[in-house]
Amino acid sequence: MESQLLDKLLQVETATLGHMIDQGFMTPLMQCATSERRCCGPALTVSLPEDDGYSLPLALLQAKPGDVLVIERLNDNRHACWGAVMTEAALQAGISAVILDGYITDISAIRDAGLAVWCKGRSPVTTKSGKKGGSVNQSINCDGVSVQPGDIILADENGVVVVAPEKVEILADQALDIQAKEQPIIERIRNGESLADIYYG
Repeated sequence: MESQLLDKLLQVETATLGHMIDQGFMTPLMQCATSERRCCGPALTVSLPEDDGYSLPLALLQAKPGDVLVIERLNDNRHACWGAVMTEAALQAGISAVILDGYITDISAIRDAGLAVWCKGRSPVTTKSGKKGGSVNQSINCDGVSVQPGDIILADENGVVVVAPEKVEILADQALDIQAKEQPIIERIRNGESLADIYYG
Protein backbone atom coordinates (compact mmCIF):
# COMPACT_ATOMS: atom_id res chain seq x y z
CA MET A 1 0.00 0.00 0.00
CA GLU A 2 1.45 3.37 -1.06
CA SER A 3 2.05 5.75 1.80
CA GLN A 4 0.15 8.51 -0.04
CA LEU A 5 -3.03 6.42 0.04
CA LEU A 6 -2.64 5.72 3.74
CA ASP A 7 -2.06 9.43 4.36
CA LYS A 8 -5.28 10.18 2.48
CA LEU A 9 -7.23 7.57 4.44
CA LEU A 10 -5.87 9.00 7.67
CA GLN A 11 -7.88 12.15 6.94
CA VAL A 12 -11.11 10.15 6.84
CA GLU A 13 -13.38 9.62 9.83
CA THR A 14 -14.72 6.11 10.34
CA ALA A 15 -18.16 7.67 10.78
CA THR A 16 -17.92 9.16 7.29
CA LEU A 17 -17.34 5.69 5.88
CA GLY A 18 -20.39 4.69 7.92
CA HIS A 19 -22.48 6.91 5.64
CA MET A 20 -21.21 4.97 2.65
CA ILE A 21 -20.77 1.31 3.54
CA ASP A 22 -22.17 -1.21 6.04
CA GLN A 23 -19.51 -3.93 6.02
CA GLY A 24 -16.17 -4.11 7.79
CA PHE A 25 -17.11 -2.26 10.98
CA MET A 26 -16.33 -3.76 14.37
CA THR A 27 -19.02 -3.41 17.01
CA PRO A 28 -19.32 -0.44 19.38
CA LEU A 29 -17.85 -2.69 22.09
CA MET A 30 -14.45 -1.94 20.55
CA GLN A 31 -13.39 1.26 22.27
CA CYS A 32 -10.15 3.24 22.22
CA ALA A 33 -8.72 2.72 25.70
CA THR A 34 -5.75 5.03 25.37
CA SER A 35 -5.54 7.72 22.72
CA GLU A 36 -8.24 9.44 20.69
CA ARG A 37 -5.95 9.94 17.73
CA ARG A 38 -6.81 8.39 14.38
CA CYS A 39 -4.66 5.50 13.16
CA CYS A 40 -4.49 3.48 9.97
CA GLY A 41 -2.20 0.87 8.50
CA PRO A 42 -1.96 -2.68 7.18
CA ALA A 43 -3.12 -5.48 9.45
CA LEU A 44 -0.67 -7.85 11.08
CA THR A 45 -2.97 -10.58 12.35
CA VAL A 46 -2.67 -12.80 15.43
CA SER A 47 -5.00 -15.46 16.80
CA LEU A 48 -4.80 -16.43 20.49
CA PRO A 49 -6.70 -19.28 22.17
CA GLU A 50 -7.99 -19.05 25.73
CA ASP A 51 -5.26 -17.99 28.21
CA ASP A 52 -2.43 -18.36 25.68
CA GLY A 53 -0.37 -15.34 24.58
CA TYR A 54 2.47 -17.34 23.02
CA SER A 55 2.09 -16.02 19.46
CA LEU A 56 2.20 -12.30 20.31
CA PRO A 57 6.02 -12.02 20.58
CA LEU A 58 6.32 -14.10 17.40
CA ALA A 59 4.03 -11.68 15.58
CA LEU A 60 6.23 -8.75 16.52
CA LEU A 61 9.17 -10.48 14.81
CA GLN A 62 7.24 -10.08 11.55
CA ALA A 63 6.10 -6.50 12.17
CA LYS A 64 6.90 -3.70 9.77
CA PRO A 65 6.83 -0.04 10.85
CA GLY A 66 3.28 1.25 10.63
CA ASP A 67 1.56 -2.12 10.95
CA VAL A 68 -1.64 -2.35 12.97
CA LEU A 69 -1.64 -5.44 15.19
CA VAL A 70 -5.10 -7.08 15.04
CA ILE A 71 -5.68 -9.76 17.67
CA GLU A 72 -8.40 -12.41 17.61
CA ARG A 73 -9.22 -13.99 20.99
CA LEU A 74 -10.50 -17.55 20.67
CA ASN A 75 -12.71 -19.17 23.31
CA ASP A 76 -11.96 -16.55 25.93
CA ASN A 77 -13.84 -13.68 27.48
CA ARG A 78 -11.76 -13.12 30.59
CA HIS A 79 -7.97 -13.02 30.18
CA ALA A 80 -5.98 -9.91 29.30
CA CYS A 81 -3.30 -10.69 26.72
CA TRP A 82 -1.91 -7.15 26.49
CA GLY A 83 -0.08 -5.04 29.05
CA ALA A 84 2.96 -2.88 29.71
CA VAL A 85 5.62 -5.32 28.46
CA MET A 86 3.82 -6.08 25.19
CA THR A 87 3.26 -2.37 24.66
CA GLU A 88 6.95 -1.56 24.90
CA ALA A 89 7.83 -4.46 22.60
CA ALA A 90 5.22 -3.31 20.06
CA LEU A 91 6.54 0.25 20.06
CA GLN A 92 10.07 -1.02 19.49
CA ALA A 93 8.78 -3.10 16.55
CA GLY A 94 7.10 -0.06 14.97
CA ILE A 95 3.48 -1.08 15.59
CA SER A 96 1.23 1.97 15.12
CA ALA A 97 -1.87 0.65 16.90
CA VAL A 98 -3.40 -2.46 18.45
CA ILE A 99 -6.92 -3.75 17.79
CA LEU A 100 -7.80 -6.41 20.36
CA ASP A 101 -10.95 -8.51 20.48
CA GLY A 102 -10.57 -8.83 24.24
CA TYR A 103 -9.05 -7.21 27.28
CA ILE A 104 -5.95 -5.34 28.40
CA THR A 105 -4.20 -4.77 31.70
CA ASP A 106 -1.71 -2.09 32.87
CA ILE A 107 -3.78 0.63 31.22
CA SER A 108 -1.91 3.49 32.90
CA ALA A 109 1.43 2.21 31.61
CA ILE A 110 -0.01 1.77 28.11
CA ARG A 111 -1.37 5.31 28.13
CA ASP A 112 1.94 6.69 29.38
CA ALA A 113 3.77 4.85 26.59
CA GLY A 114 1.55 6.48 23.95
CA LEU A 115 0.42 3.39 22.04
CA ALA A 116 -3.14 3.56 20.70
CA VAL A 117 -5.14 0.48 21.69
CA TRP A 118 -8.73 -0.43 20.86
CA CYS A 119 -10.19 -3.21 22.98
CA LYS A 120 -13.29 -4.37 24.88
CA GLY A 121 -12.15 -3.42 28.34
CA ARG A 122 -9.76 -4.28 31.16
CA SER A 123 -9.05 -7.39 33.20
CA PRO A 124 -6.59 -8.26 35.97
CA VAL A 125 -6.59 -11.93 34.92
CA THR A 126 -3.80 -12.42 32.38
CA THR A 127 -2.56 -15.02 29.91
CA LYS A 128 -0.28 -17.74 31.28
CA SER A 129 3.24 -18.82 30.35
CA GLY A 130 4.09 -22.29 29.12
CA LYS A 131 1.62 -22.27 26.24
CA LYS A 132 2.45 -22.69 22.56
CA GLY A 133 -0.76 -22.03 20.66
CA GLY A 134 -2.09 -19.42 18.29
CA SER A 135 -1.14 -18.29 14.81
CA VAL A 136 0.41 -15.30 13.05
CA ASN A 137 -0.55 -13.66 9.75
CA GLN A 138 -3.46 -15.93 9.01
CA SER A 139 -7.07 -15.04 8.27
CA ILE A 140 -8.84 -14.14 11.53
CA ASN A 141 -12.18 -12.94 12.80
CA CYS A 142 -11.88 -9.94 15.09
CA ASP A 143 -15.09 -8.83 16.80
CA GLY A 144 -17.18 -10.39 14.05
CA VAL A 145 -15.19 -8.96 11.13
CA SER A 146 -13.04 -11.06 8.81
CA VAL A 147 -9.50 -9.65 8.65
CA GLN A 148 -6.87 -10.78 6.16
CA PRO A 149 -3.17 -10.00 6.60
CA GLY A 150 -2.55 -6.72 4.80
CA ASP A 151 -6.13 -5.46 5.01
CA ILE A 152 -6.20 -1.78 5.89
CA ILE A 153 -7.39 -0.83 9.36
CA LEU A 154 -8.81 2.61 10.12
CA ALA A 155 -9.54 3.37 13.78
CA ASP A 156 -10.54 6.57 15.55
CA GLU A 157 -12.73 7.94 18.36
CA ASN A 158 -15.82 6.51 16.66
CA GLY A 159 -14.65 2.94 16.10
CA VAL A 160 -12.76 0.52 13.89
CA VAL A 161 -13.27 -0.45 10.25
CA VAL A 162 -11.47 -2.93 8.00
CA VAL A 163 -11.02 -1.95 4.34
CA ALA A 164 -9.74 -4.14 1.52
CA PRO A 165 -6.58 -2.56 0.03
CA GLU A 166 -8.10 -2.27 -3.45
CA LYS A 167 -11.00 -0.18 -2.09
CA VAL A 168 -8.97 2.34 -0.10
CA GLU A 169 -8.50 4.97 -2.80
CA ILE A 170 -12.09 5.20 -4.03
CA LEU A 171 -13.55 5.14 -0.51
CA ALA A 172 -11.09 7.76 0.73
CA ASP A 173 -11.85 10.08 -2.20
CA GLN A 174 -15.61 9.77 -1.69
CA ALA A 175 -15.34 10.23 2.08
CA LEU A 176 -13.16 13.34 1.81
CA ASP A 177 -15.68 14.83 -0.60
CA ILE A 178 -18.46 14.24 1.96
CA GLN A 179 -16.38 15.72 4.76
CA ALA A 180 -15.57 18.83 2.69
CA LYS A 181 -19.31 19.53 2.35
CA GLU A 182 -20.08 19.24 6.07
CA GLN A 183 -18.52 22.46 7.37
CA PRO A 184 -20.45 24.75 4.97
CA ILE A 185 -23.66 23.04 6.14
CA ILE A 186 -22.74 23.66 9.78
CA GLU A 187 -22.04 27.32 8.98
CA ARG A 188 -25.45 27.68 7.31
CA ILE A 189 -27.14 26.19 10.39
CA ARG A 190 -25.23 28.63 12.63
CA ASN A 191 -26.50 31.43 10.41
CA GLY A 192 -30.10 30.46 11.06
CA GLU A 193 -31.06 28.10 8.26
CA SER A 194 -32.94 24.95 9.17
CA LEU A 195 -31.49 21.58 8.30
CA ALA A 196 -34.76 20.70 6.56
CA ASP A 197 -34.36 23.69 4.24
CA ILE A 198 -30.74 22.84 3.54
CA TYR A 199 -31.45 19.19 2.82
CA TYR A 200 -34.86 19.39 1.19
CA GLY A 201 -35.41 23.03 0.20
